[in-house]
Amino acid sequence: MILMSKAYLVVRIKGQADCPYWATTTMTLLKLDKKYRATILPIKDNTLGMLRKVQHYVSWTEIDASLAQELVEKKARKGGYQKVTDDDLKELGFANASELGTALADGKATLSKLSPLKPWFALAPPVHGFKRSTKKLYGQKGVLGANKELGTIVRRMI
Repeated sequence: MILMSKAYLVVRIKGQADCPYWATTTMTLLKLDKKYRATILPIKDNTLGMLRKVQHYVSWTEIDASLAQELVEKKARKGGYQKVTDDDLKELGFANASELGTALADGKATLSKLSPLKPWFALAPPVHGFKRSTKKLYGQKGVLGANKELGTIVRRMI
């Protein structure tokens, strides 16, 4: 059974240096201000257009509920960079992290609308590094652009 997800997991791979202003602007709109920031965006035509525009700086894939849940549990933060508690999730109307993860993966919830949560996850560089070039697109043996293996990379970044 193949589940068509309704959201993208987007990770900024490249830093701020030498980034043209149009790419910086687009990534700010996507809430990816710094390197290794990740966010979950519902799939829309305009989202895909923005991602294609900055594909040389970011990597994205369709997200499954289990990875979304893992990100929410381990990396979701609120103001003051404090961890998100179950009480915070209840205030937002979710029973637990897995329920929020599922809602995000289904595109029913967006991080930017869930105040007081930060609209991004701050990740670390992947354990054991990237196995492919961070300067090339996925089709050219790199990690940038639409990347089918991003889920496993992100699990190493949590």
